[in-house]
Amino acid sequence: MFEALLVRATKFWLLKFFAAAVLVGVSGAGAIANPDMIVGPNECAECHKKETSAWQNTHHFSTFRELPKSKEAKEIAGKMGVKRLKADSLCLGCHFTVKTEKDKPKAISGISCESCHAPGKDWYKLHSGFSGKKEGQESKEEIASRWEKSEAAGMIRPSMTYALAKNCFSCHLVPNEELVNKGGHAAGSPFELVSWSQGEVRHNSWYNKGKGNPEASLERKRMLFLVGRIVELETALIGVSKATVKKDYALKMAKRASNARKAMGSLAKLLPDAPELAEIANVSKAAKLKLNNEDALVETAGKISVLGLKFAQTYDGSTFGAIDKYIPKSDKFKGKPTN
Repeated sequence: MFEALLVRATKFWLLKFFAAAVLVGVSGAGAIANPDMIVGPNECAECHKKETSAWQNTHHFSTFRELPKSKEAKEIAGKMGVKRLKADSLCLGCHFTVKTEKDKPKAISGISCESCHAPGKDWYKLHSGFSGKKEGQESKEEIASRWEKSEAAGMIRPSMTYALAKNCFSCHLVPNEELVNKGGHAAGSPFELVSWSQGEVRHNSWYNKGKGNPEASLERKRMLFLVGRIVELETALIGVSKATVKKDYALKMAKRASNARKAMGSLAKLLPDAPELAEIANVSKAAKLKLNNEDALVETAGKISVLGLKFAQTYDGSTFGAIDKYIPKSDKFKGKPTN
C-alpha cells in the first residue's frame, strides 16, 4: 500500500533529484520537469493573489534576475563550461521554472509554484474548478473527490508533507559529484524544514481568505521537523551513492549522512511510541557510507522513504511534545515572512 503511494507522491521528486546529475551540454529542463507540463505562476496567481505576493518577496522569486548576475554563479558556470545559466545548463532545474513557449523550453521565472507542487497541466484546472460550481457551493463529497482527483493527476498538496519535503531537498542537497568537485558548487544548504518553510517562503493565507499569514501550528511544526529529518537522511544517502572519488563532495555527503543517522537515532529514543523512527534509524545502518556503493545506498534510501511516508501519514504531531525544545523558534526562521 505505502509503496504504491510512494511512487505516486514522489514521482516528480525522483525526476528532479536524479536529473541534477545531467551532464553539461545536455538540457536539464526536460529531464527535471517536462516543460510541456508547466503552466507557469501566472495561472496560479489568478486565484492565489496573496500567496503570489508572498512569493514575490522571496529569493525563490528573485533568483530569476539575480542569479545570472552573481559572480559566484558565473565562476561555477565557467568551470562547468556553461555559457548561459538560463538555457541548456545544470542550473535550470533548481534555479528556474522552465516552460515550453513557441515549441522551445524557456526559463520563465525563478523557483515557483510548480517547483514545489509539481507541473500543473494535468491538475490545475481540476484543482481550481470547484467541481463545476462556484466557490462555496460544493458538497463535502465533491470537495473530497476534487482533491483526490487532483492528487491522482500529480498535484502535491501542503498536506503531503513527505513529498513536499523531498522537493525541498532535491535542490537543497546536490547529488552531483562533478558540480561540487569541479565547479565548486556547494554540496547543499544548511536546510532544516521548519526554519525554512516558516520564513520568507511561508504563504499560509488561503484558508483565512488572505487575512493573515500565520506560522504553522505546533503540531504541524513537530511533523515538519521530524519529516524533514527523515528526508534529509534519505537524500543524504542518495547523495553518498553518487560519490566515486574521495574529494570534497564525498566527504561532505558522508558527513551529512552520518549526522542525519545520529539525529534519527536520538529522535527515536525521544519518541518510542512512533516505532517507525527506530526502524528508520536501524535501516539506515544497512549500507556503508563509502565510495562506489550506489546499489546498497539507494536500496537503503528506498526503504527509509517507504517508512518515512508511512510515518508522515500516520501521525499528526499531537503526542510529540518531547521534541519541542529542538524545534526552531521564529528567530531562526529563514528570512522574514510576508504578513
